[in-house]
Amino acid sequence: MQQPLDNLLTPERTACQAPGVSKKRLFETIARIISEDQLSLSYDEIFAQFIAREKLGSTGLGAGIAIPHSRIDNCTQPLGTLITLAEPIDYDAPDGRQVDLVFALLVPSEAHQQHLDTLAHIARKFSDAEFCQRLRQAHNTAALYDLATG
Repeated sequence: MQQPLDNLLTPERTACQAPGVSKKRLFETIARIISEDQLSLSYDEIFAQFIAREKLGSTGLGAGIAIPHSRIDNCTQPLGTLITLAEPIDYDAPDGRQVDLVFALLVPSEAHQQHLDTLAHIARKFSDAEFCQRLRQAHNTAALYDLATG
């Protein structure tokens, strides 16, 4: 079952022109955004899960896009965080390009197939260059959320 982005995203988990600095700082930002919105999920666990997943291989897709993802305990349904970065960051992407568009995905730890299906859906969505260009042109968080879920 594929989930549209509006089932994964909330305005509270959307950030436009966030400071990037580094991959580690990006994961700190993602962990903060999710843990402040989902009180059952701890900042430290979210951060650790993204770091551990990234050690297995870069979640950069290329074309300036990254989709960090992980399964996590205490997560009851798939959830996402969409971020555009004020300045692109090094991300070890396969094409060597810096990343400025990020969709982070967390799914329940037991949701193996759902994780793969949701991840594939997001990757297809973000492989649409026009969609990504519209997201990059958003000037504020509300517009970014509307463009992503519209």
